[in-house]
This record gives sequence, structure tokens and C-alpha cells, in this order.
Amino acid sequence: MKASAPQFGQRFGTSAPRWRRRLALWMRGPQAGLVYELGTLLLVLAMMGVAYATLNHAGAPQKLLTPVVVALLLVGTLVPAMGLLVLLARRIARARAERSPLGGRGQLHVRLVALFSAIAALPTLLVVIFASLLFQYGVQFWFSDRARVVLQNADKVAQTYVNEHSKRLADDNAAMAGDILRALNDARPDDPRWDSYFASQVFYRLLDQAAMIRVAKDGSEQLIWGANLDKRALEQRLSPAILPSLADDQPHTRVLRDRLESVLRFDKNTGTYLWVARNADPLVLAQAGRANSAINDYTQLLDRSRTWQFRFNLALFAGSLLIVAIAIWVALAVADRLVRPIGDLVGAARRVAGGDLSARVASSASHDEVGTLAAAFNRMTRRLQEQTGALENRRALTEAVLSGVSAGVIAVNAEGLVTIINPSANRLLHAEGRDPIGARLADIAPELAALMESSQREAVIQLAAGGEVRTLAVTIGRAGAGPESPHVLTFDDITQQLSDQRRAAWADVARRIAHEIKNPLTPIQLAAERLQRRYGRDIVDETGTFERLVSTIVRQVGDIRRMIDEFSGFARMPKPSFAEEPIVEIVRETLLLAEVANPHVTFSFDAPHPGPLIVCDRRQLGQAFTNIVKNGVEAIEGRLGDEPGGQIWLAMGWTAEGRLSLTVADNGVGLPAERERITEPYMTTRAKGTGLGLAIVEKIVEDHLGQMSFADREGGGAVVRLILDPAALAPLAGGEGAPPAERRIAAE
Repeated sequence: MKASAPQFGQRFGTSAPRWRRRLALWMRGPQAGLVYELGTLLLVLAMMGVAYATLNHAGAPQKLLTPVVVALLLVGTLVPAMGLLVLLARRIARARAERSPLGGRGQLHVRLVALFSAIAALPTLLVVIFASLLFQYGVQFWFSDRARVVLQNADKVAQTYVNEHSKRLADDNAAMAGDILRALNDARPDDPRWDSYFASQVFYRLLDQAAMIRVAKDGSEQLIWGANLDKRALEQRLSPAILPSLADDQPHTRVLRDRLESVLRFDKNTGTYLWVARNADPLVLAQAGRANSAINDYTQLLDRSRTWQFRFNLALFAGSLLIVAIAIWVALAVADRLVRPIGDLVGAARRVAGGDLSARVASSASHDEVGTLAAAFNRMTRRLQEQTGALENRRALTEAVLSGVSAGVIAVNAEGLVTIINPSANRLLHAEGRDPIGARLADIAPELAALMESSQREAVIQLAAGGEVRTLAVTIGRAGAGPESPHVLTFDDITQQLSDQRRAAWADVARRIAHEIKNPLTPIQLAAERLQRRYGRDIVDETGTFERLVSTIVRQVGDIRRMIDEFSGFARMPKPSFAEEPIVEIVRETLLLAEVANPHVTFSFDAPHPGPLIVCDRRQLGQAFTNIVKNGVEAIEGRLGDEPGGQIWLAMGWTAEGRLSLTVADNGVGLPAERERITEPYMTTRAKGTGLGLAIVEKIVEDHLGQMSFADREGGGAVVRLILDPAALAPLAGGEGAPPAERRIAAE
């Protein structure tokens, strides 16, 4: 048992915190607020039902409840009602906050509502309790037995006074009527002495007024005798409304403002009535009336005491809720007033975060903290806009500089990702068709990535891109001193520079060869031919060795002479003589010679009609076309030999920029791997080639301010494309060529 106790405690000790955590999470969830509101509403309804049932208890409806019970009922109903009001206000505050620029759950609104509600509710509760107790104790005093006895005694004294005088007046009226009846037995009613007799009755009985009135059947009244009568009409003394209620020998007495009146039916048969009046003190009669009214009002109030008790507490209840509601409304208004400028600040900050630096906050008229914050925010955004504008200008300047330089520039961050690349680098790396920003440098140019990882800061590398091998001079630096600072790679394409250097070197070699070797070739050839002529007939050689050796010397000397002539021609290219020529005719002449010399190759030419006229050197341009077609034929022979099936396609047309394009394609062996050196002197892939053909073509194209490019043909073979600009060549008509600098600029 001792061993299992810890397990039991541990088992149930771990589940309890989990339930508490779940309960805490649920209580903080959005569904808990609705449960709180419904629970508080049910509590309010229950307390209101208890209070109503207690105040309207059928056992003693006229008895007041004790002040403590009433205060407890009021507070017990008011506290949950205030809580419900605060919960509803919290929901409203959150809804308003969600529609505000701040968004969220409206914590500021909720806190202000709670604060103002507490500030308003606590004093209100104290005032309500004090007012309820004060009212209940006051009501309890005024509706106590002592107060009721005092009022009843005062009313009894007043009514006793009035009743006594009324009874005396009624007795005097009855006695006077009896005397008159006895006197009528001795004298007739029309006897003149009746007036004095009637007046004496009034005098001796201390009456102030008296009248004998006959009422006819039609309701009209007639005065028979009267004494001390005022000017009032008879109907005001003897109201027809009281006649049916008069019984025989039973006088009717009524109390007026300043007198008492009594009416007695004197003779039923004749409809005669005796009316008498005696003056009384108006103050006494008024006091008696007020005492009666007071006791009646007091009785009515006593009967409705529970109702008034309920109404007063209901008024306290409604007033308290109204005060709390006003406090909540003020809290919401204050929260809106506080949140509105803050919301404007948040909205402006979000706009700034989104890149809109022109966002401003309306300046507040009040010089409070929020106004100061808004002014500081506006100053900050204004400076940010100015600084960002300056940075944008610098960036635009930097981009313009980077776009204008011929060198490639790449910035790489610490992760090896490209962050900046200029158009020259895109062109050198053949990355125009994709966006290299954000890509890894190792994926774009592995050679540059490997160089960056090494300790070298300057190097010359070979970069294979776009099917070409380019020679780049690379310089690597850092944009900062920290280890996370980006690397900046700057590289120039020196392929053309190296080619020009090699070409210049070969031109110098060619001049030396032409000078040093060409001179002894002629004597050697002449000596060999003379040996053949002089000793060819004398030497008997059945095997023909002598003849074969001499022929070999002559043939090899001819080959050497031809090679020297090519070197000499390359080294001493004449300046072009420009004139307006039909370029289509130049191409057709070249094709005619090629078709005659190479019947196993099929040639086709697609040219515009009519053919354009351009300024050029007809002889040099024809030589360039001949060399290009000759290279195509040799490439086809290298692939097919003398077998048919070789084809060369020529097409001439205009580019979008208005330049003339000539494309020559073949189905030969294709371009070599080192195609960037294909135009260098002595660069050839054929056994007997000198490597000067394309070098001469490139020089001719450069002299004509044009461009030459090479590409692989789909399906095998090579494509050579020449671009000439007629507009740039037109000013050269009649001249001898453009300076080298101008040729370079025009070609670029």
C-alpha cells in the first residue's frame, strides 16, 4: 500500500494541471465571453425575480420591508447588472477596436472601460446603499404606528368638532320644524305674522339663515318664508340632487367652506323643505378638511407603500445603471479619442513599412504627448523620404554607372547569393534569359565561385558560358571589413585583347618571315629548275629519283612561297577603297566560283529584291565572302569527303535596327571547342591550313565597321553571320577606310 500511494498521487497529480491548463485556455478563448455574458444575464434575471417576489409578497402587502433587506436586494441585483453592462461594453469595445486601424482585441478599449466602470460603479454602489437605507428608514418612520396614530387622532378631533356642530344644527332644524308644525295648527300659512314668527325661530335658535322652500313636481323651487338670506339662488341652497335621498324626519347636513347647512323634508305631500344654516370658523373647517384629506392620503400611501418602495429602488437601480452606462460611453469616447491618433500613427507606420514614405499623420491641435509623437513621426518620415530619395538617386547613379561600364560587376553576400549584377556581367555570363538575383554564384559561374573561395584577389580565368570560352581578368574585393560583408567581383573580357595581341604578334612574325624567308626561295626554286633542265637529260635514272626529288623541291618551294604570300598579305592588308557597290552581285560572283570549283556541294542564296547598294571595298568584301564559303566547303569535305550531300545556305536580310545581315550556314563538321580563338592567326583545325583565312575576314569586316559572329547549326554544322551598317558606311564613300578607333566603336 505504501508503494502504491506515490503512484496514485503521481497519476492524478499530473492530470489535474492539464485540466487546469485546458480550463485556463478555454477561459481566455473567445467563447468564454459569451458564456460569461449569458451566465451574468441569468443571474440578473434571477435576482430581479427574487426582488420582485419579495416586494410583492401576498402575505402582508401593506407592510414595508426592512431597510437592510431592501438594500441587500438592490445591491444583489445591481452588482450583476453592472457586471453584465461591463461585459457588453467589453464586447462593443472589441468590435470597435477591430474596425479601428490598430485592429487586435482592443485591449486599450477594454482597460479603459473596466477602469471607468470601476470608478463609476464603486461610488455609485455606496451612494445607492446610503440612499436606499436613508429612504427606507425615513419611510419606515413615516409609516410607523406612532405616525399613523397621530394622524388618526388629529383627524378624529377635527371630525368630532364638525360632527358635533352638524348634529346640533340638525337637532335645531328638527326642533324648528316641530314648532312650525304646531304653529300651523293655530294659524293659516298665509297669516302675515308668519314672517316674524319664522324670524324669531331663527333668532332664538342662533341660526344665521333659514328658508322654507316648496319644490314643484316640475322641479321648480319657491320660497315660502326666509330669514337673513343672502343673494344665492334657491337651487344653491336646496340642490335637486339631494332631494331623493332625504327621508322623513331625517335632516341632511353638509359642511361648506364657512358654514354648516341642514335640510329637512317638512311636508312630503306638498314638497316643502326646511333649510337652515349656521356660520362657522372657516379656519376650523379647513383644518378639519385637511386632516381628513391627510388621513385619506396617508391611508392610500400606506396601502401602496410596497409599490413606492419598489419604484424608488427601481429608480435607484436604473439611475445606477445609467451612471455606469454613461461612464462606459465616456470610456469608449476617450478610448476612441486616444486610439484614433494612435491608429493613424499605426496606419501611417504600416504604409511606411509598405514603402510609402509620403505617409503623414495629421497634426494635432493639442500639444500633448500624442501630438508630440505625431510631429516626431512626421519629421522622421520626412527625413526618411529625403534620405531614401538621396539613396535612390545614388542607386540610380550607381546603376547607370554599372550599366555603362563594359566590365562585369557582381555582388555576392556571405551565403554565396548574387545580390547585384550589371548588364555587362549578364552578357558575359550569358544570363540574360533568367534573373540571377538571389541565385547562387556557383550555379551561374562555378569558376568565379571557386576563385572567390580561394585566397586570390586577382586572377585570369577561362569561363565557359553560352558555348564559348571567354578569358576574364577578375578582381575580388569586399564591401566592408566584417566577415558578413559582401564580396564584389569585377571582371573584364580580355579575350579580344589577347586576340589582338596575338594578331599583332603574328603580323610581326609574318613580316619577318616574308622578309627573311621569301628572298632565298626564288634562287632555290630557280636552281632546282635549272638542275632539272641541265642535268635531267644527262642523268640516267631508271627509278626517276632525280626527277622526283627536283619536282619535290620545286613543289615545296611553291607551297612555302604561297604560305609566305598569305603571311605577307595578312601583315600588309591594303586600306579599303570604299565605293557604292551592289552587295548581292558580289555574293553571287563568289557563289559562281564556288559552284564551279565544288560541284559536289549544293549552294542556295536567299537575297532581297532588289538588291541593296552599300558603300564597301568590292575586292576585299568579295575576298571575305570567298574565305567564308571556302571554309564551309572544307568543313563539309572534312565530314563527307567528296561524297554528295554537302549544302551551304546563304541568306541576306535586314535586322530590326536597319542593318544588313548575311548568314552563311553549312552542314560540315561544325565549330571547334575553342571558338573564341577561331579568328586568330595560325588558328586552324586542318592539316594544311594556315589559320589566316578567318583572321583576314575579321579584319575586312572590322574595316567595314561590321560584326562577325559564329554559332552552331541545329542538326550539325556551323553558322557565320556578318552584320554591316549601311548608314555608318555611307560617309566613307570615296575614302580609304575609317581609323582603327572608329572601327572599334562602330563594331561595338
